[in-house]
Amino acid sequence: MAALLLEKLFNFDNDPDHTRYLIVRGASLALYFAAYMLTGLGVLREAVENLFHGRMFGEEFLMAVATVGAIVLGEYSEAVAVMLLFQIGEFLEDKAVDHSRKSISSLVDIRPDKATVRRGDASEEVLAAEVKIADVIIVKPGERIPLDGTVTSGSSFVDTSALTGESVPREILVGDRVLSGYINKDGVIEVKVEKTFSDSTASRILELVEHAQGKKAQTERFIKRFAKVYTPVVCLLALLLALVPPLVLTAMGQGGTEGLWRTWIYRALELLVVSCPCALVISVPLSFFAGLGLASSRGILIKGSNYIEALSRTRTVVFDKTGTLTKGVFEVTAVHPVDADKIGKEELLALAAHAEYYSTHPISRSLKARHHCPVCDRLLISTADGSNAREISGRGVKTVLDGRTVIAGNAAFMQEEKVQGIVPCHEDDSGTVIHVAVDGSYAGHIVISDVIKEDSVSAVERLRSLGVEKVLMLTGDEEEAARQTADRLKLDGYFSGLLPQDKLSKVEELIAGYDGRKSSVAFVGDGINDAPVLTRSDVGIAMGGIGSDAAIEAADVVIMNDMPGKAADAILTSRQTMANVWQNVFFSLGVKLLIIVLCSLGLANMWLAVFGDTGVTLLAALNSMRLLGRKK
Repeated sequence: MAALLLEKLFNFDNDPDHTRYLIVRGASLALYFAAYMLTGLGVLREAVENLFHGRMFGEEFLMAVATVGAIVLGEYSEAVAVMLLFQIGEFLEDKAVDHSRKSISSLVDIRPDKATVRRGDASEEVLAAEVKIADVIIVKPGERIPLDGTVTSGSSFVDTSALTGESVPREILVGDRVLSGYINKDGVIEVKVEKTFSDSTASRILELVEHAQGKKAQTERFIKRFAKVYTPVVCLLALLLALVPPLVLTAMGQGGTEGLWRTWIYRALELLVVSCPCALVISVPLSFFAGLGLASSRGILIKGSNYIEALSRTRTVVFDKTGTLTKGVFEVTAVHPVDADKIGKEELLALAAHAEYYSTHPISRSLKARHHCPVCDRLLISTADGSNAREISGRGVKTVLDGRTVIAGNAAFMQEEKVQGIVPCHEDDSGTVIHVAVDGSYAGHIVISDVIKEDSVSAVERLRSLGVEKVLMLTGDEEEAARQTADRLKLDGYFSGLLPQDKLSKVEELIAGYDGRKSSVAFVGDGINDAPVLTRSDVGIAMGGIGSDAAIEAADVVIMNDMPGKAADAILTSRQTMANVWQNVFFSLGVKLLIIVLCSLGLANMWLAVFGDTGVTLLAALNSMRLLGRKK
């Protein structure tokens, strides 16, 4: 700035032989040199070091060549300006990237480092890593739960949004399981620790996010390879731009030789400045990193940017049934007495529950869980001591209750016992049917179903709205139960009676059916028997809340709240991320190409070329950060 003021204040160009000219000229050159070294010495040093390490075409090399060339042409002010703006741009880029990384990291910073442990009647604050399994920790309102465990005292509401992405607080009582990362909102609770610090949910989430950064997407790897080719090509184009037009125009006898060479060399130097690929090299990985953070904020853990890319191409989603689309817990969904005046719904349910009282079958547990009648308990359990009960595996139970012979089981068992008046099941009965007979007469039937999760229907609809072509179900259940579930969810197809190896074969058939098209098959499961399929599918999605450790380890994506609708959220997040990536790619290349054309035509200057480098990089980085605003 001082050098420019000297030149403007003392217009020595009109008096080049005057002594004042020499003094002012020398002073301005000294100031230019000092400013250039102050702003560009680090860049020059790094460019030379990169040359010795075989990295010739870095941005420092391009800036060094461009500014030294400008100095040779006598464009001292522009040489200093380029270095100054480059340094300012680098500073702003670093700040933007650091800010975005901190913002992304804060989304998954859910692991407290300390815990309050009960020691007899006292309590002690220790490092969470020092807490042992079976220790009891105290969690006060406003604190994060540091370790996984079971509530042994107190009740409260917890904020699970850091893990599940759900904003509605969840009530917890004694006996409920809580995960590290939950925030205790109300009362003081005590938790018996079940996992060490390193194995806790919060620690595993942070570990998965850290490892995810190392798994690069094809687009990300392509951009790096592209940058290695792109920069040398642009350098070659700059060299050709500096040499060919002057030679051709000189041969044609147009223009003065010195001015001609100066013009085209200056344009070539502008091309070098604008050609730096840092906008792509910085913004594309940053977009993927922001996508991983966005997914984490929605309760979805994606184990690498390569899986973001694969998710965005998903055209077929295959669900396991039990525990994935359904709750995996059998419940009584309908009670149909034959004659309600003789034996009503509650009595029919009581008879079945007490007939099955001593059975350990899941169906008997469902009946006992549904029936709550203390009076019936006193009247019936006294006569149902188990000694007169006969359980036939795969058929049902026959016993005596309060002097009456009660049979509870399937239709085949009723026929074997020659029960009269069996009524066919209702068409809308979906699940396992328990028929009940009293003293040889049919009394009615009870329907027990594996209840479909609340958002399973909407999950299928959302997947279709996202362009998923097929939503299928694989299950080991019998044909009828599978068909009823598939019909209620309006699936595109299902396969029933499958063993784990059969599920694997079906998924392999689906993958082979795409015949090399750029489409992916995603499988969503939760059990240990799903681990092979989760590994083999293009994208394996595991239910992290109730899912087995084997399934979670084998999966590429982990859903923290076990709701199938999160599979649609995962695909949506991946597509938002990929859209952001390609926005940065096309914006960066488009602006650079436009400025390159303008520079080649002499319609731009070095200032615009600097914007084409640092300005575009900064804007692309800020665009990547926009993903963080899409949490909801």
